[in-house]
Amino acid sequence: MKWSQISDIGRVRAGNEDSMCACPDIGLFAVADGMGGHKAGEIASSTALSYLEEQLKDSRVQQEDIATNLLRIMEEANLRIHRLSSENEEYRGMGTTVTAGIVSNNDLIIAHVGDSRAYLIRNKAINQITNDHSLVGEMLRCGGLTEEQAINHPQRNVLTRAMGTAPTIRVDLHTVNLYAGDKILFCTDGLINHLRPEEIKEIIVSHVDLGQCLRDLLKISLDRGGIDNITMVLVEID
Repeated sequence: MKWSQISDIGRVRAGNEDSMCACPDIGLFAVADGMGGHKAGEIASSTALSYLEEQLKDSRVQQEDIATNLLRIMEEANLRIHRLSSENEEYRGMGTTVTAGIVSNNDLIIAHVGDSRAYLIRNKAINQITNDHSLVGEMLRCGGLTEEQAINHPQRNVLTRAMGTAPTIRVDLHTVNLYAGDKILFCTDGLINHLRPEEIKEIIVSHVDLGQCLRDLLKISLDRGGIDNITMVLVEID
């Protein structure tokens, strides 16, 4: 298994509220996009991923229970962020997206909340594994919007679900069977704001070096405006 990661503040934001995690020793790869007041988004996203890493490294749960374990840890991370928000005025209302995957044997188990994404690139095709928990995402799924309308919709960044905004959270779980040569991209919406899935795929399938893939994707995002923080983790299965 090979992997690379990158994060950039972009060209507009004053700070980087994204977080990322790559822990190949436990098969954990994740991105998170925080939101809130001064530095609160950064606290929310880093708290979520730090807790995931800490708990998964300490876990004694057997491999067949990975999905159950991941769900429990996500729920606990959510409660931790919510408590920080409730107890500290400067963090009031903070939250974060989380898209986290565990590679175990020939499976990828993903836990997901928000509008950060996980893509599977296989045989020169790209498929979005996760569903966006956003107003525009919901409208797309129910047929209220077309893909073209969604791209520039004024409410495209309005979330319908985020970690830490309530004491309980509903987490999506996805399991994907993996094959040699598969690539999985975890990314925040700073990338999605500027590149369509087909463009992302073309960059990834045209490079052998994962780091160069991410640098090229970042450059295009910045050249097209870089309106948000941009964070990506790219994994290739041997």
